[in-house]
Amino acid sequence: MAHTFEDLVTLEQAAEAAHARYTAPDAADVDAARRAWVDAAAAFQTAVTAHATAEGTSRIEVEMAVKKAVRHAGAEA
Repeated sequence: MAHTFEDLVTLEQAAEAAHARYTAPDAADVDAARRAWVDAAAAFQTAVTAHATAEGTSRIEVEMAVKKAVRHAGAEA
């Protein structure tokens, strides 16, 4: 299934949020938090590959564009 760029942004935001929960000093269940992070990151990577394939573009370029959009969201304001 091909994903839109907005879908990819949402998936990357979820992966970053899961990573933040995993690395939080007060994480209650570190193993579960790590699994959630790994699963979210894997979902993002799979979606990036599908999107790049569908668009006929570089997977790396897609990933970097999404990460830039997520990390710099609101910077234009």
